[in-house]
Amino acid sequence: MSTNATILRTQARLYLREPANVFFGLVFPSLLLVAIGLAIPGMREPITEGPALGLRPVDLYMTSVLALAVATVALTTYPQVFEIYREKGVLRRLRTTPMPAWRLLVAEIGVNLVALVVGVVGALVVAFAVFDVRAPEQPLVVLAALVLGAVSMMALGSLITALAPTTGAASAMGMSLYFPMLFFGGVWVSVALMPQALQNVATYVPLGAVAQALNEGWFGDGVPLLQLAVSVGWTLVLVPLAAKLFRWE
Repeated sequence: MSTNATILRTQARLYLREPANVFFGLVFPSLLLVAIGLAIPGMREPITEGPALGLRPVDLYMTSVLALAVATVALTTYPQVFEIYREKGVLRRLRTTPMPAWRLLVAEIGVNLVALVVGVVGALVVAFAVFDVRAPEQPLVVLAALVLGAVSMMALGSLITALAPTTGAASAMGMSLYFPMLFFGGVWVSVALMPQALQNVATYVPLGAVAQALNEGWFGDGVPLLQLAVSVGWTLVLVPLAAKLFRWE
């Protein structure tokens, strides 16, 4: 078995040992969608005016659910996993191997990405089967936005991992970015309702780029090249920086 495959297998096994990983990566997206669709009044009632005529709030909120799931994994559970490994001495043992920090980060991003995609697929099954949510206009654009955006957000989580000395510090740093990211991602207020200046800023914020690309793929007919490029750009900057600053102990 190749070194990369061994690393991925080891990281996947460690991932599944942490209940928070399993919950937020695999269960949380579906649970969030069910809570929104059933608990909030009017979510399944058709909109009777405006540009979203004929759609329902639950249809419009699908991309926000995906963006929220990405942010939750990338900025909360993902950084804390590394801190747990560090405090338990797992990283200290890995340091004795020839594996560079960047390879460990890429492997962990890969494992978390696979888990998140599985969780999102589960949420989509719930969305279509339970709420009859409108299917995306451009499924491939949605997939590209989700994958590239999730990787860019986990690259940000990797930087938190590199800088935070303890689990508590990782949690504090993650949460300090989490809520502003949700704002620019349109979870609190639709990006379309923001002033144009804020919309422009949101395009270059990691989760803002994800949300805009998801919206275009789900409801539009264009290809959000700028937003996808922003996601790739953040990844190319943050992963090498995190690897350079990474502390094994």
